[in-house]
Amino acid sequence: MRQATVNRKTSETTIEIALNIEGSGKHKISTGIGFLDHMLTHIAVHGLFDLDINTKGDLDVDVHHTIEDTALVLGQAFDQALGERKGIMRMGTAFVPMDEALANVVIDLSGRPYTVMQAQWHTSTIGALPTSLIKHFFESLSVSMRANIHARVLYGIDDHHQVEALFKALALALDTATQLDDRRMNIVPSTKGSL
Repeated sequence: MRQATVNRKTSETTIEIALNIEGSGKHKISTGIGFLDHMLTHIAVHGLFDLDINTKGDLDVDVHHTIEDTALVLGQAFDQALGERKGIMRMGTAFVPMDEALANVVIDLSGRPYTVMQAQWHTSTIGALPTSLIKHFFESLSVSMRANIHARVLYGIDDHHQVEALFKALALALDTATQLDDRRMNIVPSTKGSL
């Protein structure tokens, strides 16, 4: 089973994440930031990952540390669960509409972290989540998951719809990239021989 449990405790956050890549979308998520919980739920449900996230952060200071650290630990969980990354599809892409918005996420579990995001926000926050931290969430996830992530909102009017489409697309792209390919079960999908 490709699964991992990661715990991280700092002066700013205490985080426990349990991930099972071979899941069915079961989830229990609590970060103290309602809209972030909603987005993380989409990763579990649409990616078919079993995912438990329990984050206690210094929300009295700001939401920044909670959002950043949750992304970092989630990326660590994926990195650990994937192990040597033998047999995986490695790359995945998805387009997701959400009413008037359309988003696209392309991911490569290459071992080389890099993030490109193209999105234009119309508001400063969605619930308690600053739209300025959405790119930072993707960047933090990319670094600790050791993945190349390109995320785009092609168009949209409502920021809630745009972000939700992005996270659903992330889930679907991750589901594809983490799938095992029977043709290369004991092979790392790289000309280098390692990721």
